[in-house]
Amino acid sequence: MNLMRTKSIEQSLADAEEPDFKLKKNIGALDLTVFGIGAIIGAGIFVITGRVAHNNAGPAVVISFLVAALCCALAALCYAEFASSVPVSGSAYTFSYASLGEIFAWIIGWDLILEFWMVAATVAQGWSGYFNKFLNQISGQPTVDGVQENLLPDAIANGGHFDIAAFALSIGVGSLIYLGIKESMRVNMILVAIKVFIVIFIIIAGIGFITVSNWTPFLPESCVVGAADCPADASATSGGHRPLLQALFGGGAATAYGFGGIIAGASLVFFSFIGFDAVATTAEETRNPKRDIPIGILGSLAICTVLYILVALVVTGMVPYDQLNPTAALADAFAYHGVTWAAILISAGAVAGLATVVLTMMTGGVRITYAMCRDHLLPIGLARVHPTRRTPSVITILITTVVALLSALTPVGILEEMVNIGTLSAFALVSIAVLVLRVKRPDLPRAFKAPGVYIISPACALICLYLMLNLSVDTWIRFVVWLAVGMLIYFLYSRTHSRLATGETLHDVSEHRHHHDAEQVGAANAKS
Repeated sequence: MNLMRTKSIEQSLADAEEPDFKLKKNIGALDLTVFGIGAIIGAGIFVITGRVAHNNAGPAVVISFLVAALCCALAALCYAEFASSVPVSGSAYTFSYASLGEIFAWIIGWDLILEFWMVAATVAQGWSGYFNKFLNQISGQPTVDGVQENLLPDAIANGGHFDIAAFALSIGVGSLIYLGIKESMRVNMILVAIKVFIVIFIIIAGIGFITVSNWTPFLPESCVVGAADCPADASATSGGHRPLLQALFGGGAATAYGFGGIIAGASLVFFSFIGFDAVATTAEETRNPKRDIPIGILGSLAICTVLYILVALVVTGMVPYDQLNPTAALADAFAYHGVTWAAILISAGAVAGLATVVLTMMTGGVRITYAMCRDHLLPIGLARVHPTRRTPSVITILITTVVALLSALTPVGILEEMVNIGTLSAFALVSIAVLVLRVKRPDLPRAFKAPGVYIISPACALICLYLMLNLSVDTWIRFVVWLAVGMLIYFLYSRTHSRLATGETLHDVSEHRHHHDAEQVGAANAKS
C-alpha cells in the first residue's frame, strides 16, 4: 500500500460538489474575519499574557507575541494560498493530502483533531470557571477567608463532579452548529463585538494606570529558576516543564528571562493565536473563497496581534512583572490600583470571549472530521449531510456529545502546550506542502499567492520547529504518545479503507446509500 499516495485537487473539488455531500455556501469575508477573531481571542488575552510575563519574559512578552505573530503570519500566507486554490473542507489535512501524501495527511488530521476537539472541551471548562465567577460577582455572594462562595452547588460548579455550565455551553454551541453555518456566524458576530469592545475598553482604562518605570528592565537578565533573585515560578519552568532544548543542551538548572525566555514565551503565547487556521476549514461554505478566505485569515490575525500587544504593554505597565498574578494578571492589575469594578467587566469579556472560541473550535473540528470521514480515513458512514440544512449532522452530534462529556466529567489538565505542539507541527507541514504544490502543480490557478514563497515556506517550517523544541519535555512525551495512537489507527483501519486504496468514488457511496435506504424502507413497508 502506497503511504505517499496523493488525492488530486480535481478530485477534492469534485467531492465538494457531490450532491449528497455538498455543504451550503453562504458566508463572506466579514463573516470569516469575525470568525477568525472569535477563534483567536480567548483565554490568552486574560491569562497567558500575565503568566508568560511573570515566568518567562517580563515586559519583553511583547516581543514574544511579535515572534509568535511572525510565525503565524508566515503560516497564514501559506494557508491563504492553499485555501483559495483548494476551497474544500479540511484545511491543512486536505492541503497535505493533495501535495505530501496520505500518511502526512493523516498525521495532520490527527493533530488537528487534538487541536479542535480538545481545545473546545478545555475552553468550555475555562468558560465555566469565568461564568461561575461572573455569577458570583453580580449576585453578591459572600466571601469566606478571601474566597467567594459559589452560587451554584459545588458538585455541579466548575471543578465539581459534573460541570453543568461547561456541559450546557457545549450542547448549546453544538445545537447552533447543527442549525447551520450562517446561524453560527451571526451569534459569533454578536459575541465577538462584545468581547472586542470590552478588550478595547480595558486597554483605554488601563493606560491611565501605567507607570513607565515598570517597563525597566524591558528584558530582565537571565536567572536561575528557584534562586532568591529569580521571581519565575519554579514549578512552571523546571523538571518536565523545562523546554526540550534547554533539557537537552542547557546543562544545569533551568533558567528564565533573557533571550531564551522570549523564545520560550513565544512558544507559550503561540496558544493565544491558535484559531486563524479554523477560517480555512470553512472554505467549502464560502461564497467566494478565492477572495474571502485570504481576507478572513490575514485580517483576523492582524487585528488580534495589535490587541494582544496593547494588552501586554498595558498589563506590564500597570504592575511590575515580578508582582503579576500568573493566574489572573489582568483582573488583578486593576485590583492592584483599587479598580474593583474592572474584575466584573473582565469576567464578562471572558464569558463572551471563551464562548466564541468553543463555537469556532467545534465548527473547525466538525469540518476536519467530516473531510477525513468523506475520504474514508475514518468511517464514511459518519459523513452524512442534513438534507435541508446542508450541515454534517451526524458528526456534529457526535462531536457535541464528546466535547460536552469531556468538559463536564474530565479534569482536562495541561492542554495548552499539547495543542501548541500539534498546531505547530501542522503549520510546519502546510508551509512545506505549499512549496511542494508550487513545484508539482505550477499550472494550478492560484487566486492568492504567498509572496516570496521559496523563502517564506522554509522559514515558517524552521520557526515552527524551533518553537516546538522550546516546548516542555512533558509536552513532547504526550505528543509522541498521541501520534503513536494515531498511527495505530491508521495502519489498522484507515490505510486499507481509504477511498484511494479501494478506488471508491463518492458517487458510488451515494448510490450504495440510496440502495440501502430503499431496501430498509421496503423491508419496513413489508413488515407493516
